[in-house]
Amino acid sequence: MAATTTTAQTDTAAEADSDTHADTGVDTGRRAAHEATIRRIYEAFGRGDIPAILARLTDDVSWDADWKDQSAHREPAVPHLAPRRGRAGVAEFFTLIGGYTFHDFAVLGLLSGDDAVAARIRVAFTMPGGGTVEDEEIHLWVLDEHGLVRAFRHYSDTAKHRAGISATG
Repeated sequence: MAATTTTAQTDTAAEADSDTHADTGVDTGRRAAHEATIRRIYEAFGRGDIPAILARLTDDVSWDADWKDQSAHREPAVPHLAPRRGRAGVAEFFTLIGGYTFHDFAVLGLLSGDDAVAARIRVAFTMPGGGTVEDEEIHLWVLDEHGLVRAFRHYSDTAKHRAGISATG
């Protein structure tokens, strides 16, 4: 399923120049560029273009890997929320979820800061064994000084994901 974004929004954001507001010190150009990067990642996901996603990540990206005590990592672990590192680890994530059937995936909104973008996501999918998940999540993307994603975290209802895994038998 394609994320709910438009090409016009993405192109405009990507072309934004750095514009720091003197009264707040906020670099709106950098924020707009970061949002454009995240929009492009979701657009690539909607097309199934995993190489385009991987190209926007640092070599050592942390993918759900820097949680001190993430319940999805405890047994029974949720495979699609497992900690991964590097582009190869992220490619494994997309290979795994590539076997899922997505019924809904929508970006409901983006909120950006100087080095991060949070995305409100609505998702519904069925796993190969028949278990289903329907959830609203937050995806937190942290970008480096070059505009590449250096960290990603799912904020989701782990119990729903674990129940979906358990239903696959």
